Amino acid sequence: MKISKSFKIITFIFIGFLFVNNPSTYAELPNNLVIHDKPKKISNITFKDINLQNVDLSKNKGKIMILNFWATWCAPCKKEMPSLEKLAQNLPNINVYPINMEPPNKLRVRDFLLDINVVSLNTYFDPKLDLVKKLKLIGMPTTVLLDKEGNEFGRIIGEFDFNEKSFIKFLDEKSNL
Repeated sequence: MKISKSFKIITFIFIGFLFVNNPSTYAELPNNLVIHDKPKKISNITFKDINLQNVDLSKNKGKIMILNFWATWCAPCKKEMPSLEKLAQNLPNINVYPINMEPPNKLRVRDFLLDINVVSLNTYFDPKLDLVKKLKLIGMPTTVLLDKEGNEFGRIIGEFDFNEKSFIKFLDEKSNL
């Protein structure tokens, strides 16, 4: 059976296109990390800091931002929080925002973090779950990855090890673009 030369060329181009444009280029990354083909535009990303003052991320553009949504009663949140703290400490070119999804309670959050030996992460709140609704979150923990322009380029659903070497390499590459 003879295959035409033009068919071989078209097939080769198609396969090359798949390798270059396929999100599985990041195949070494964990399965619960979804990288979007095109960043999703998001506007008006606001939540509260520990003193219940507004935090507006439109004023914090220029760095990769990680929004991690969690709760004190969430066992997977408890397991992943120390690795999130370590990521924040080791990658200063990335802003990390752990956002508690419960009614604001500084003491409960403080005790939770002390119990798991997390001492350097700032705490944020989404008291009316406005951001949760806007981002259409469906479970916890969920982490939303924002590019330097504040657009969502990825999402992590479920427990995650933020010190995974392939993830750190990916973030480092993304932040240097």
